[in-house]
Amino acid sequence: MLFSYFKIAWRNIKRNKLFSAINILGLSIGIALCFLIMLYVQDELSYDRFNKNADHIARVIFKASINGGKISEAFVMAPVAATIKKDFPEIKETARLQSVGAVKVTYADKIFKNDELAYVDPSFFNLFTLPLIAGDAKTALMQPHTLIITRTTAEKYFGKQNPIGRILGFNDNTEMFKVTGIIENIPTNSHFHFDLFASMVGWEPAMSDSWMSGSFHTYLLLKPNADYASVQSRFPAMVEKYMGPQIQRDMGMSLSQFRTKGNELGFALQPLTSLHLHSDSSFELEAGGSSTYVYIFGAIALFMLLVACINFINLSTAGASRRAKEVGIRKVAGSGKFQLIRQFLSESILIALFALLIGFIIVKLTLPAFNNISGKHLFFDTKPIVAFILTGLLVGLIAGIYPAFYLSSFKPIAVLKGKLTADKNSFGLRRSLVVFQFFISVTLIIGTIVVYQQMKFIQNKKLGYDKDQLLTLPNSWALEKNEQVYKQELRRDPRVINATSSWFRPAGPTNTNNAMAYPEGHDNQAMKTVEYHVDDQYIPTLGMQMAAGRNFSKDFATDSLGMIINESAATAFGWNTISAVGKRVVRVNSDKGTNIAFHVVGVVKDFNFSSLHNPISPLLMTLQPEGGLIFKVNTTDISGLIATMKKRWDAFNTGEPFTYNFMDDLFNKTYETEQKTATILNVFSALTIFVACLGLFGLATYAAEQRRKEIGVRKVLGATVSQLTQLLSKEFLKLVLIASLIAFPVAWWAMNQWLQSFAYRIHISWWIFAMAGISALLVALLTVSAQAIKAAIANPVTNLRSE
Repeated sequence: MLFSYFKIAWRNIKRNKLFSAINILGLSIGIALCFLIMLYVQDELSYDRFNKNADHIARVIFKASINGGKISEAFVMAPVAATIKKDFPEIKETARLQSVGAVKVTYADKIFKNDELAYVDPSFFNLFTLPLIAGDAKTALMQPHTLIITRTTAEKYFGKQNPIGRILGFNDNTEMFKVTGIIENIPTNSHFHFDLFASMVGWEPAMSDSWMSGSFHTYLLLKPNADYASVQSRFPAMVEKYMGPQIQRDMGMSLSQFRTKGNELGFALQPLTSLHLHSDSSFELEAGGSSTYVYIFGAIALFMLLVACINFINLSTAGASRRAKEVGIRKVAGSGKFQLIRQFLSESILIALFALLIGFIIVKLTLPAFNNISGKHLFFDTKPIVAFILTGLLVGLIAGIYPAFYLSSFKPIAVLKGKLTADKNSFGLRRSLVVFQFFISVTLIIGTIVVYQQMKFIQNKKLGYDKDQLLTLPNSWALEKNEQVYKQELRRDPRVINATSSWFRPAGPTNTNNAMAYPEGHDNQAMKTVEYHVDDQYIPTLGMQMAAGRNFSKDFATDSLGMIINESAATAFGWNTISAVGKRVVRVNSDKGTNIAFHVVGVVKDFNFSSLHNPISPLLMTLQPEGGLIFKVNTTDISGLIATMKKRWDAFNTGEPFTYNFMDDLFNKTYETEQKTATILNVFSALTIFVACLGLFGLATYAAEQRRKEIGVRKVLGATVSQLTQLLSKEFLKLVLIASLIAFPVAWWAMNQWLQSFAYRIHISWWIFAMAGISALLVALLTVSAQAIKAAIANPVTNLRSE
């Protein structure tokens, strides 16, 4: 019996080639797109879940509110981990990690560069499931200057040799480490990725007892029955006991006095599995994902599948009149309603199987491109393939249920007499489905335009500095004492406009230097800021503007204790721009000593030195030239200048390759996630609109089929092709207009929510909605007109022959 159903289904598919092809195409695109998005969403939700104890691991973060400024940092001070383990019985184990970044590694006569190093506690591998394939996890990092490396790193350094016991030199062999363990490569869905893990045992920064500063990512393994909230609730007492005395010592006030001014500081816990999607802390080890985008893409996947199913329903019911006599004859011959339902469901499942096969091919062909756009490493394995097949079969079943019941409900006498009339309820449902399809389409069009406009706004926003024509050398430290010589040589090149020495950059990778500071005599106004170490050419090289006072100058010896602040810092200290000049700012635990007072020589206009997701925060600049070179260049001969710079670099025999970055490229990479999202959204929107148009085509076909005799009569009575086309198109355009009116408020709310994540954002203008609505109407008009014109130019004799 089942074979018979599928044989008849195959014959019907061949008989209605156009409808079947459109059905299969729509379903295959819907299934493929849905599955691609589901792979993306599943990957985003899987971060850090490969760890055996993932649900019992949390990270400690620093939270503060100082003078109204909110602070959330992903790392904390060195003694926090040991203190929590000692004072909190619910904690089974703690571990710290501090990223060092890319390092230069020497083995024998070989030099390796750009591998990422982190210092970790010996207990680190007790928390994270990164099993050793060589060495003993319990003892591998118990001794100073020991090292665990990844499998790929071991193969790169040692080839087929046994790495255990080998000695690696860091920083031109000034530090030597013994390899004591090898781990598999860290999974891609981890919130950190390092090539080398060095022991913190004996490492001086790790032994610090300071509760005032530190940059250690600190993780806790809670006992099975421990409660996150209970542990976190006792953090204020820990702060009072350990941090309070140091605040008194360094800031001259008690913790209670600090809090009476409306300030607060302390610690909080973040579950490990929430770090990738839900962290809002600064100084993350890697850029995280966005739960908002996961929800958006998940919704798009669902809607795309619904749109594809709606097309199936519309196209199946649109062709109902062609199957009416078949149903009548089957019923007269003795077929029951449920037999017919099984027959029609067999057809829908067979179509779904064809769509599934084509969808699978589409996924396989497009997955590399999707990975490239999304920055992922998605792939098929057993579980996704099973889910893919089940999804296809479920889609076929869901999409076929309504047409099966609808077609099987025809009255045999009526259909055999040719008296099949339109079911008002079913037609109303089909119109509602088309409205839903274009509601989704218009919403996506608006979303695409808003994302594009926001990205364009970011690209063109005045940042307070000139990001164009700025060339940075990220590894100029390799020049050592020749760094200034190299800079001065290039300053004489006419293609170089200016140059400055600083590790601090307003875009891309940069030094981080958080500072506690307060106006002299007002320690109750202490706040956490960012401090830049710069030279006297930093401001002119980056094209910044002074709001008051002056820049640093070599003519003033007192500038060694001078400071330039930004407008936000002046406001935070309670000064206006003009009055700030000449004031004194006490820098707590300055590099130049404890609680050093600096005099303000100038106020620089605010410039964006972090993501435009965040407002400009207070910034201090002190005259402390250090490694790092930034050049302002003339763009007329960039290739020639770079060649000259490389030649002069090579002359110093640094052992490091000449590398450079342009500041505008570094700036653009800050918004790489948004750019990728915009690209994906464009593709999804186009495909959703295309599939929706297939549904509209189906309804237009149905309408033309139902009204063929009316069209014949009107044409005989003198109606023109344009009048008939307008007659058939008007109703569908009305549906698209209704869909647009529903979509406008929903899209405005959704995109307004998305824009809230940017401190600097566009306003959603009325023309965006007008453009989206007009675009949808034009697309619908083109889709419907093709079918309407075909019906209008048909020979009326053919349509009226049966009368």
